[in-house]
Amino acid sequence: MQYAAITERLALTGGAKWAIHQRCRAMKAAGADIIELTIGEPDLPPDPQLFEVCHASMLAGRTGYSSGRGEPDLLEAIAARYSLRRPGVDTNNVMCFPGTQTALFATMMGLTGPGDGVLVGDPFYATYEGVIAASGAHRDPVRLRPENGFRMTAEDLEAAITPSSRVLLLNSPHNPTGAVLEAGEIARIGAVCRKHDLWIVADEVYAELVFDGVFASPFDNPELADRVIAVSSISKSHAAPGFRSGWAVGPKEFCERLLPLSETMLFGNQPFIADMTAFALNSDLPTAARMRASYKSRAALFADTLEALDGVTPFRPQAGMFIVLDVSGTGLDGETFAWRLLEAGVAVMPGSSFGENAGALVRLSLTVPDESVIEACGRIARFVEGI
Repeated sequence: MQYAAITERLALTGGAKWAIHQRCRAMKAAGADIIELTIGEPDLPPDPQLFEVCHASMLAGRTGYSSGRGEPDLLEAIAARYSLRRPGVDTNNVMCFPGTQTALFATMMGLTGPGDGVLVGDPFYATYEGVIAASGAHRDPVRLRPENGFRMTAEDLEAAITPSSRVLLLNSPHNPTGAVLEAGEIARIGAVCRKHDLWIVADEVYAELVFDGVFASPFDNPELADRVIAVSSISKSHAAPGFRSGWAVGPKEFCERLLPLSETMLFGNQPFIADMTAFALNSDLPTAARMRASYKSRAALFADTLEALDGVTPFRPQAGMFIVLDVSGTGLDGETFAWRLLEAGVAVMPGSSFGENAGALVRLSLTVPDESVIEACGRIARFVEGI
């Protein structure tokens, strides 16, 4: 039987990247003592008020079809939030989706096609490869240099641009490294994008998990308003990944062009989840602040402990829920290190899941209790000392 070309383009972009995580889960199910540091799922529950609002909304009959763009109250809540960052934003600039991942997929499908290039920092979040390939576009990698704290520079971006480049997919705060771009760096990157007439798709899902300093975004620059699309969700900010509630905010024409695609894909998200999300965005809840404090503390604990090991170099994150280690000093690449460490009782993600420039890295999640961090550090130390 024949299959569409998209199935070939995506054949090697999915589950294989998460093989260690899947093996870890199988070992734990069989009774193995494994500390799981693979995926970035918040360890805090959502605020109880979110459940109450969601439940009340369902009981009130908010279980029917939605509109393709999104429920009015949620559109208003998102527009209000982003208008604080750039005056003039209204509901015509907003599209609602079930999660950041869907927003990214729809946005890439709306902006790119076969032969187009998408500039993306390398290392990059594991699913970006599939999001880009789905439309037939290809990656134009921009090296994120360890000596620059894995922050993209305007110079490296410009050097990576090709005649087919159409979009910059910019992730700050960055997954997997936790790097955060400053306003000046973003301004220089934005100038390059204007010079080469590039779209900027800004994945800002970790914006509320910046440990210190101020979050900066190309969305906030009025001079870039015609070319920036910001995507995010409540998955990380409100510890609610399972609710699948996200959005894209960009030019009015972009939203109008994307609406038929959104309607074809899913025809809106669930009204009761939209009501809950609107409440979340309109409320001052403590969830993000609690996570920021926990993840900053755990990152410091990992870094302070592991930097004493010969052969392992931790990079201290500025945001997010991960820390990366350069393990090349052990004589192992990240993939081999991760698989062997799994047998020693700690599951981490190999850098090879995050791009060609991450082969020497492993990524550790910060979403486990402090006592598990301490135990994981001990197991990693014993493993490294035994290599």
